[in-house]
Amino acid sequence: MEDLSPRPGDLEPIETASRDEIAALQLERLRWSLRHAYDNSPFYRQRFDSHGVHPDDLKTLADLARFPFTQKSDLRDTYPFGMFAVPQDRLVRLHASSGTTGKPTVVGYTRRDIDTWAHLVARSMRASGARAGDIVHVAYGYGLFTGGLGAHYGAEKLGCTVVPVSGGMTERQVTLITDFRPRVIMVTPSYMLSILDAFHQAGLDPRDSSLAVGIFGAEPWTNAMRREIEEAFDMHAVDIYGLSEVMGPGVANECVETKDGLHLWEDHFYPEIIDPATGDPVPDGEIGELVFTTLTKEGLPIIRYRTRDLTRLLPGTARSMRRMEKITGRSDDMIILRGVNLFPTQIEEQILKCAGLAPHFQIELTRDGRMDAMMVHCEATPATAGDDARAASARELAHHVKSVIGVSARITVHPPGGAPRSEGKARRVVDNRPRGD
Repeated sequence: MEDLSPRPGDLEPIETASRDEIAALQLERLRWSLRHAYDNSPFYRQRFDSHGVHPDDLKTLADLARFPFTQKSDLRDTYPFGMFAVPQDRLVRLHASSGTTGKPTVVGYTRRDIDTWAHLVARSMRASGARAGDIVHVAYGYGLFTGGLGAHYGAEKLGCTVVPVSGGMTERQVTLITDFRPRVIMVTPSYMLSILDAFHQAGLDPRDSSLAVGIFGAEPWTNAMRREIEEAFDMHAVDIYGLSEVMGPGVANECVETKDGLHLWEDHFYPEIIDPATGDPVPDGEIGELVFTTLTKEGLPIIRYRTRDLTRLLPGTARSMRRMEKITGRSDDMIILRGVNLFPTQIEEQILKCAGLAPHFQIELTRDGRMDAMMVHCEATPATAGDDARAASARELAHHVKSVIGVSARITVHPPGGAPRSEGKARRVVDNRPRGD
């Protein structure tokens, strides 16, 4: 893989500013954001008043802990536009979640918000190794999901040529990558594995492709999956992070020269880590739930939003801004199985240890009598598709899961192509346990 370290003059001054300079900017912008939310969003005025706090109470960054949290349920309860802080005619874009688990969450952007978003995605792409003039293959979904258009506007802002493929039609993805020769691809990591399979099915060596940088986000993924993708394509695989309630993709990004965690763009977002059970802040370096406050958003300012993502904050390395460790899981995606807490990424790590297994899987939770049970559906590689080899792989994976994670799991190793595939965000857990008991 080529050296993609930034060249002199590539970085913005804020990326190498001192911590004191960053903190001073954050305090100035945080005061504005709290005042903007209080003065213009009836939701936040009522929420602050009911908790006995006022924007003027913020004297230091630590004072933010006095203010109430915002949760996903707040956006659903105020559906569709009840949390906005500008008149509707100032909004130039609306995005929304799928609403598969209830009312969708709706977010809105002013023109300045869209410009900020594009700027931060461009900054993230540059940190990943993308450069002006690159062809960028965007395989995130377009539409109400923020991934596709967020990546698209950022790539254009950076000065790239965008191929707006969106998700799906995997064979066509391979054809366009082969014919258009993009240098950069932006896609969920699980769908990149489906594209990898399609390369092999077409008889093509993915290492011969033009891809030099993959920017992967929208779902947790492991360093083991990074190594798998980088080896398969001979390219850099870099993590991007974001969520629609806070902005979309581009809230944080790994730097390609270090790949040691995602640098948070702290000039626009103030991060905290809290104990997910108590809500109390924890020091940098301790694992907990990630919380964000927006510092510059006009349309939908967000104050202390509980992301449910589990990580920790670390000092900056390639940039002055702090890093967040790769997401290990979500507090609301955690599986509690017979008293043991586990996350899908832990299962993925054990699958990638097994040479006879492909990196596609889905966890099914069931209940046998009074006991919860876990079935892991995965699939064999073409070279280990025989019945005996699949049985051996199942025993190997069951052993790893039991010895490393501490739970017993039933393993079904399907023939190649038999495990569920993703064309967007992977659905890693299917909970078929009876409800209400």
